[in-house]
Amino acid sequence: MKRSINDVLNQLEEQIPFFGSFNEKISSANVGWHIEHSLLVIIKICQSIANSDPNKYEWKFSLRWLLFYLSGSFPRGKAKAPPAVIPVEAVNLETLKASIEIARKSISSLKSVHPNQYFIHPIFGKLNKKSTMVFFAIHTNHHLKIIRNILGE
Repeated sequence: MKRSINDVLNQLEEQIPFFGSFNEKISSANVGWHIEHSLLVIIKICQSIANSDPNKYEWKFSLRWLLFYLSGSFPRGKAKAPPAVIPVEAVNLETLKASIEIARKSISSLKSVHPNQYFIHPIFGKLNKKSTMVFFAIHTNHHLKIIRNILGE
């Protein structure tokens, strides 16, 4: 089942109290890192979309995107996060709560952008606003699954 970005943001927020939880058998990062990374992805991509020129968007078929979209997931440990979305500061309750609010505002700001404003994903290529919302939900849900595994759920 595919979930909306608001649903997965709510679920991320529910995990904030467990930010320090860690299980090296599941991930080399703790719960807080996965939350902050997911939020940074949303924030940075929303900034990129806001600065894009919709006239330069051109749809191009991507088998990888189609498989990602249809499966609603991707395999663990296969992709490496770009430096811009890797948390560099210490993650704590305050930083996570602030990042959640920034991510919510960033998502909300997409309501006013052109449908063909986009960001360039290193694997999937140019994703317009609609595709980006799908990407956000699937990517965030991927990290929620890791968080649930870390917490033994």
